Amino acid sequence: MAEDHQSDAAQDAAAQLETLGGTRPRIIPGPGHGDIRIETDMTPRLADNWPQVLQVLNRGTDFGLTLTDTGQVAWLRIPRETGTRS
Repeated sequence: MAEDHQSDAAQDAAAQLETLGGTRPRIIPGPGHGDIRIETDMTPRLADNWPQVLQVLNRGTDFGLTLTDTGQVAWLRIPRETGTRS
């Protein structure tokens, strides 16, 4: 699922979101040494587990919900260098 340059924190967050939501998140590396963005489609299962999802999202330097043409996407950003919250 994850490439070598992605932090353990990003891999862990993506794995937890997959367990909570039932779908595989997208891991999007930023340019250069930029942050790693993790996106997952909002599913009924993810919504049912919202308190736990919020705990995972809160590990990022920032996070949110985005409305797209196909539905909502929950996302978080994790620094690539540290893999921890700033």
